[in-house]
Amino acid sequence: MTEKMQYQRWLDAPLEDPALREELLSIKGQEEEIFDRFYQELAFGTAGLRGVLGAGTNRMNIYTVRKATQGMADYLNEKYPQSSIAISYDSRINSRLFAEETARVMAANGITAYLYGQLMPTPALSFAVRDLGCQAGVMITASHNPAKYNGYKAYGPDGCQMTDEAANAVLEKIGHIDIFDGVKVADFAQALAAGTIQYIKQEVIDRYLDAVYAQSIRKGICADSGMKVVYTPLNGAGNMCVRAILDRIGVKDVIPVKEQEQPDGNFPTCPYPNPEIREALQKGLDLCEQEKPDLLLATDPDCDRVGIAVPHEGSYLLLTGNEVGVLLTDYIAKSRMELGTMPKDPIVVKTIVTTSMIDRLAETYGFQVVNILTGFKYIGEQILRLEQKGQADRYIFGFEESYGYLSGGYVRDKDAVDGSMLICEMAAYYKKQGKTLADVLFSLYEKYGMHLNTQASFTCEGASGMERMREIMEQLRQDVPEQLCGKKVLWVSDYQTSVKRSAQGEEPIHLPRSNVVEYGLEGNNVIVVRPSGTEPKIKVYFMIQGRDRQQAQQLEEQLKAKMTQLMGF
Repeated sequence: MTEKMQYQRWLDAPLEDPALREELLSIKGQEEEIFDRFYQELAFGTAGLRGVLGAGTNRMNIYTVRKATQGMADYLNEKYPQSSIAISYDSRINSRLFAEETARVMAANGITAYLYGQLMPTPALSFAVRDLGCQAGVMITASHNPAKYNGYKAYGPDGCQMTDEAANAVLEKIGHIDIFDGVKVADFAQALAAGTIQYIKQEVIDRYLDAVYAQSIRKGICADSGMKVVYTPLNGAGNMCVRAILDRIGVKDVIPVKEQEQPDGNFPTCPYPNPEIREALQKGLDLCEQEKPDLLLATDPDCDRVGIAVPHEGSYLLLTGNEVGVLLTDYIAKSRMELGTMPKDPIVVKTIVTTSMIDRLAETYGFQVVNILTGFKYIGEQILRLEQKGQADRYIFGFEESYGYLSGGYVRDKDAVDGSMLICEMAAYYKKQGKTLADVLFSLYEKYGMHLNTQASFTCEGASGMERMREIMEQLRQDVPEQLCGKKVLWVSDYQTSVKRSAQGEEPIHLPRSNVVEYGLEGNNVIVVRPSGTEPKIKVYFMIQGRDRQQAQQLEEQLKAKMTQLMGF
């Protein structure tokens, strides 16, 4: 069926949402607009669905959500004699609606749907899957994307994002479903009365917060520290859980950023609600200048990422995800050794685009570093493997450069509630020594050398954008430069073919295949290029080492300019 035929079919259908019909009528005769909405279906993968809100097969709406859910339901019914699913949602536009639609379709297919009655963080969804013994989970969120997006994260029975095998099986089921006529939908009120839809009880939330609190390293350290914290949930789902855990550990002086405290899917003060971006944290930084807290905490809309700013030279310094990860790794390892709680053969897990400074910390503390592909589900897989061997206690921390942290196996996704608690605890520990987190970070750089980690993103939207990304990745594989900015390229790793090539020959890469290319340069400098799994972007990661920040920044700027030129931007 052509895009125009799809468009006409949607226009003729008895659409339940009048806003969708209005949108379709508004683009009548506009071929590009029609094409963009119907040239493809939103792809269902290990991250589920993510897309712009609106009408069409290439948009997030109740029909694309229902179709994906019917595919998941068919998969679950084929795999399990009886199954259940946990469902949660954040503050985004239509998040609650999509969560309820997901529950209705599951209930109509004989699958018990456990639904949070209020917006809750992504890690609370992962916890509910495990706590309630569900076979699957769905989190309605688009994480830190702009307001025009929403999404549908799919989880397996271990509370981890769905595996490639499971996602492909669901995708195959989706392919056989008609978006209007092939979906079963229950009446919400009737399903609630029948018990096929059930609201998740407060006890589950309490057990989640108990599990987070159990990860505290130095219990009680915040109680008499006088910690003062400015906190922003960026109009998302973090406010209740983060405030509850901070209160429990003794951080009583928490000042919310009023403009960003209440749920609001329009994100009026932060168009890109991402704690990695200064603009999103500006309201919090402004409040810090007035209140002079020990710390600024910012969690993203689904509360799985956390960013911070700390006092430094009379103002506030934003720390990167890598820097916070280094500080937390050092704090956890140091504290557990001092307290005698370090397990035998401890393990820290990080992604291949996360700072190699962790390897230097490993030399000091004696833990093993496990490198995995980008995506927190791979950290979850490592926790599961340890658990299956009866070695779950060996895992002491896992993180990725994009502000995601987890210190225990109680969930299988990054957890900004856990991260917020540990960051406050760590700040209180150093405050008692008269140090800020900036002081500690700079002392670590003095000890281990400057490790500068930055990222550049290149947007490639629409159908032509997807083809452009494919061409760029292929070019980087085939035309490997001999040198970049005077630094010899010593090796190249192609994670799609699972081969690392250097002058010494080829060696296998023992990780799942992925569309990632990595260049290793002289001086322990590394460049990694990968298309984003959730946004129409190519991401380039620069991991630079130098004797000081100035030298590292100079090389990073040169390499960024060169890669921009190589990729044709």
